[in-house]
Amino acid sequence: MPISKTAHKIDIVPTWSFRDDQGRTLDPQLFILLRHIEKDKKLTSAAAKAGISYRHAWNQLNKWADFFGTPLVELEKGRGARLTALGDKLLWAEKRVIARLEPQLDNITSELNLELSRLLEGSRPSLRLHASHGYAVELLPRFAQGFELDLQYRHGQEALASLAREQCDMAGFHLPVEAIDSQMRAQAQKLLKPRAHRIIRFITRQQGLMVQPGNPLNITSINDLAREDIRFINREPGSGTRQLLEALMHRASIEVNEWLDSSGVEYTHSAIAAHVAAGMADTGFGVQAAASQFGLDFIPLAQEQYLLACHQRTLGMPAVKTLLSNLQSEAFSNEVDKLPGYRAEQSGEICMPDEILSGESGI
Repeated sequence: MPISKTAHKIDIVPTWSFRDDQGRTLDPQLFILLRHIEKDKKLTSAAAKAGISYRHAWNQLNKWADFFGTPLVELEKGRGARLTALGDKLLWAEKRVIARLEPQLDNITSELNLELSRLLEGSRPSLRLHASHGYAVELLPRFAQGFELDLQYRHGQEALASLAREQCDMAGFHLPVEAIDSQMRAQAQKLLKPRAHRIIRFITRQQGLMVQPGNPLNITSINDLAREDIRFINREPGSGTRQLLEALMHRASIEVNEWLDSSGVEYTHSAIAAHVAAGMADTGFGVQAAASQFGLDFIPLAQEQYLLACHQRTLGMPAVKTLLSNLQSEAFSNEVDKLPGYRAEQSGEICMPDEILSGESGI
């Protein structure tokens, strides 16, 4: 099954604009150059990959050094190039901003592309999906072949509430693979009716603690979150990932205190990883794929099942039939396998709500 390619597609990417008190502005292409310098440690290859000449890259770095009053890159003969403290801080600031804004930008992108497609290609079968943000869900627009996917990111419980109000055709949420926490089960049972709804297995993913490379503070389990020397970056209240963490802490008899938010909160797995990678926290809770993306070590704590809920009648929609076929395809499985900690063995399997929501109280 070939991956869908749309002739006209918009991607929204945040860019920076720097202006000093004299009104001078500089080209945001700097971040492209800094990213390649960080990776390659050579200005020649970084300039080539940024699509500019070595001389232009050198001039840009000098202009930025003059603008900020301090260099962003240090060049040493025989040792290549490396970012200074300010250059490193700017690059991590960009990564954090992109990670934090990603769900909102993706929501707007989905709306614009849907409208653009309707204007240029006419009306096609559509599927409204409200879902918890995640790496595997981001793959779905590429497999929306023959129908329009209106993907909007919501917390899992918000997505299920949208489904109950018939504001979407399908809702994406996640639950632990092992016995489900009683509160999580009760929330889902309240919104999913055994006779009216069906659940489609999507993927499983590994959640755990992200730590600095080499794990210098020797963080090994959920119990280490109670240590006074650990700075923890938490997810926002209401997110499924935070609910899972608090359930794990409850099982380990660790009191959930406000100090867990002492380093602040972030709104995506990648934002958590960027926060830890920048040294602004010692650890954070999220998916393994995010830790891998930012070069962090990972301590697995729980496996989750990411699920798609819909009304029974929705299964007859042409778009849903196509989606199910694509979820069961080798092409989709191969893409999921590229995400560390993700698996798609049962993807596309249809279940009754009770099959998923039954189990003993506690994780």
